Amino acid sequence: MHVVIINGSPRVQKYSNTDTIIQSFGKGLQESGSTYELYSLSNRREWEAARDAFMGKEQIIFALPLYVECVPSIMLEFLETLPTERQQSAQVSFILHGGFDEGHQLRLCERFLQSLPSQLGCSYGGCLVQGGSFLIRMRDDEKMKKAMDKKLEGYIKMGQSFA
Repeated sequence: MHVVIINGSPRVQKYSNTDTIIQSFGKGLQESGSTYELYSLSNRREWEAARDAFMGKEQIIFALPLYVECVPSIMLEFLETLPTERQQSAQVSFILHGGFDEGHQLRLCERFLQSLPSQLGCSYGGCLVQGGSFLIRMRDDEKMKKAMDKKLEGYIKMGQSFA
């Protein structure tokens, strides 16, 4: 299976928790024999290639942080640029994460994401919802690194499961 992953975070890859999550998820995909290509919406030079991939592939994942309790505006702006007609069917899935440990505030966004694929002419493939990602980038001390690496192992397993 080949998957297109679109990073909907406004942060550049170097500082993006979402990118770190995608790399772990992608590792799980690859360990299970799947491949993926990644586009980051924070780099507007990638938008045309991301649109082409979105329109031409069957498995698409948007990975995004719950950003001030909303879908990041950069992702919404990108979605507005997509053509309304698809030439082939596709399944759109989501990786939704938030900084706080509890995932309660993520559930409203999850409901929105459930309705989004049909508006894009696609089917809904599911939504991985996970809280506690605030400190992923801050793995300087050994204790924090172990805790965050354990969290990222869960994304590797989810990548394997998705494949």
